[in-house]
Amino acid sequence: MDTFGFDGGKLVKGRKRHILVDTQGLLLGVVVTEANISDRVGTVVILMDDNCDKEDLDLIWVDSGYTGERFARAVYEISGATVEVVKRRDSGFKILPRRWVVERTFGWLGRYRRLSKDYELLPEVSEAMIYAAMTRLMLNRLVC
Repeated sequence: MDTFGFDGGKLVKGRKRHILVDTQGLLLGVVVTEANISDRVGTVVILMDDNCDKEDLDLIWVDSGYTGERFARAVYEISGATVEVVKRRDSGFKILPRRWVVERTFGWLGRYRRLSKDYELLPEVSEAMIYAAMTRLMLNRLVC
């Protein structure tokens, strides 16, 4: 199923959610962009956002889609953090350290009906729904 939305007066087909999480999978920053925006650009946009909690970042683990000296330099200039690419070493299935944390967070977000598909017209509303879902998840952890 294709998703459509409006962005700056033009019809946009598809969205991409870029998130920055800590080592426990809790949200530090989020931005929703058009689907044709690369992952590297989305990460830089998150780090440039004023709502992103980036003061304590020292190391950012990324997968092989984020390789490149220009990307690592941009991240360092914006946040002061270094980028470490976690690459696959062997063929076949093997759990790699820290690559699953973001996927687990997307799994948590997918349990919420409003986030299972992109129902929202504006990307800002999608971002707000992600923050609301993560707030609920963190509050449930405090109660238990």
